[in-house]
Amino acid sequence: MTEAKTLIEQLVVQLQAVGFSAYEAKAYTALVEAGRPLNGYEVAKRSGVPRSTVYEVLGKLAARRAAYEVADESDSVSYVPLSPAMLTSRFRSNMDHVVNSLESGFDLLSTPAQARLTHAISGRPDLLDRCQDVIRAARTDIFVSVWPEELDVLRTDLRRATDQGVDVSVLCFGDPGEPIGYSYQHEFSSPDQVLDNVGCRLMVVAGDRERAVIGGLDGSDTWGTYTDDAAVVAVSVEYVRHDIAMQLLMRRTSGDESIQEYWRTAKELMRLRSDHGEPAERLRQMAKARGRR
Repeated sequence: MTEAKTLIEQLVVQLQAVGFSAYEAKAYTALVEAGRPLNGYEVAKRSGVPRSTVYEVLGKLAARRAAYEVADESDSVSYVPLSPAMLTSRFRSNMDHVVNSLESGFDLLSTPAQARLTHAISGRPDLLDRCQDVIRAARTDIFVSVWPEELDVLRTDLRRATDQGVDVSVLCFGDPGEPIGYSYQHEFSSPDQVLDNVGCRLMVVAGDRERAVIGGLDGSDTWGTYTDDAAVVAVSVEYVRHDIAMQLLMRRTSGDESIQEYWRTAKELMRLRSDHGEPAERLRQMAKARGRR
């Protein structure tokens, strides 16, 4: 299959996703590919739309203003497409209108929640999908504590959020790459040290201080929770805020050897390490089990 044919098939599928019938999508794509006016016979030949229905299909395209009739000197009717740029702009405008109407309608319909939603997440794809849901729904602020592997997946949505005026704070356990909003690297403890202490790549994504995803990734094992419980969300946001504040403070005092020594050796700090308790032990046991396979 040629690249051009594959592209056309993809475009036909995508046009169907925004409301075209299969025949309308094929006819429109044929008109665009031709780059010149086509009569019904030519459209049928190029697109695979049956000759018996091609004029009905072209009429439907003309009715939705996705194609236009043109007449030559002999008054023979041919068709040209609305430019793809204008068509996609129209789709975008229509979709924005629909989404805005939905938001307004649900705002009027909604009543104060009688129960909070909290549910478990398993598997990295589902965890990241739920994180993207939180990021895309945010309108005021987003707090993220993440590792580079997961940040790469969330980067596009986070950048779109910043472009829309959302205040984004990102703390990354490793090189975050190109900054997004207010980006910070967890510098004082190395990623290996953090991974050893916590037992997994712990991540938090909180949006608008109304909803949050908390997850842990360790090799092929992933666990997570989505919640809009106000108490859990508040703790999630404070976790990220305080960790960022700690990085900023330690960066400011990085030349003070006494503080560096205290950080490395103080029993009060060692007692607060995360590598104990049931979650950390469970993750360690899973890692050992994989090693025995």
